[in-house]
Amino acid sequence: MAEVKEFTLPDLGEGLTEAEVVRWLVEVGEVVAVDQPVVEVETAKAMVEVPCPYGGVVTARYGAEGEELAVGAPLLTVAVGADASAPADAAGSGSGGADGAVVEADGAEVAEDGGAGETSGAVLVGYGTGAPPARRRRVRPTPVAAPAATPVNGVASGYGRHAVTPDVPVREAAAEPAPGPVPVISPLVRRLARQNGVELRTLTGSGPDGLILRADVERAIGAAAVPAVSGEPDAAAVPAPAADAGEVRIPLRGVRGVVADKMSRSRREIPEATCWVDVDATELLAARRAMNAAGGPDAPKISLLALLARICTAALARYPELNARVDTEAREIVRLERVHVGFAAQTERGLVVPVVRDAHARSAESLSEELGRLTGAARDGSLTPGELTGSTFTLNNYGVFGVDGSTPIINHPEAAMLGVGRIVPKPWVHEGELAVRQVTQLSLTFDHRVCDGGVAGGFLRYVADCVEQPAVLLRGV
Repeated sequence: MAEVKEFTLPDLGEGLTEAEVVRWLVEVGEVVAVDQPVVEVETAKAMVEVPCPYGGVVTARYGAEGEELAVGAPLLTVAVGADASAPADAAGSGSGGADGAVVEADGAEVAEDGGAGETSGAVLVGYGTGAPPARRRRVRPTPVAAPAATPVNGVASGYGRHAVTPDVPVREAAAEPAPGPVPVISPLVRRLARQNGVELRTLTGSGPDGLILRADVERAIGAAAVPAVSGEPDAAAVPAPAADAGEVRIPLRGVRGVVADKMSRSRREIPEATCWVDVDATELLAARRAMNAAGGPDAPKISLLALLARICTAALARYPELNARVDTEAREIVRLERVHVGFAAQTERGLVVPVVRDAHARSAESLSEELGRLTGAARDGSLTPGELTGSTFTLNNYGVFGVDGSTPIINHPEAAMLGVGRIVPKPWVHEGELAVRQVTQLSLTFDHRVCDGGVAGGFLRYVADCVEQPAVLLRGV
């Protein structure tokens, strides 16, 4: 007898609580092996292929492509065991169809104890398969009409599920809220309820075992927004203006949502200030050409960004106040010994900041190699969450967009960011005479809590001196 096992979206690490379904890699009725990737999801940090810990026949998928699922929400169900090779028997009347929810046809109790099926040895963050999970019995309740979950185009609405279920089981509301913690699918849902004044204890969750989903909270918010029906219309009620036919709404989610949240938090928490200086980069460009010529035609080329990163690590050694962060709860400045340089990279998915680990211990050639690798990974979307987090200082070369200057927003929770404008020929006084030189503008945005203008100015001036006279850097090598 085949046993149907439910596989939920595992914790993908780095504090992520949700992911968007990008592409399904299996179909309903298809046989899958243990640890076979079944779905490709996009988190706020990277694209990830999620392997299934069970081997058997896929009986249902949850979530359409482009839909966001919370960690812990069902991804798919798999029939494992002796009869798993018969898709018709496994999916049959027990599945609501493609992307449907599994409903037991005979109403019998199903034990989910991992005893019959094959399980994975791979472990994602927060998701282990080494020991069988606790027994959980799922009994098909008596279907009743559910006006709160109105089907749209034949698909019942619900967070993380697209299930063809004309009758949605509804739990009978208790007379009084039960004491103890309220089961909520994710912290994001709990925050949504708190921001809109929804008391979670008054809700009846539509998820497994009464779990409160985002859809439950959104229905409560919508119900609170509808005025009570009375005999006379409310004179104070003003009809909402009709949406503009040409209006386009773009959800703030994925990378765009994370960027929005992080930038807002940075501006909200960090009292930042910016100082800038024009510098003559002619000698730095000449030094780069000499380095690349000395390496030979087959040697990897050293990039300008790598030289700037090397100069920044030397400057941070002189001014460690800027390689820091502020612990607001403890009211302490935390200075960091290791320098992890992040650099802003514009991709099709949006702005990302890959991180070069231990940049202070790398040579210009090593920095150039790592910057090139991370840039390529950023463009094809293969960066891992670990390669996008943990930076202590950020370098932003917005000169590639053809602009001269900017006031960068600090990459929270760092203490500083150096911006580099385009390098263009300009008239410049060089050795007492007017000449055409390669000039750029450097902008340093810093957290005024960690240092005052003297430290920030000293850092920026040292960087500028190294750009104008690369030999200055040799004193500390």
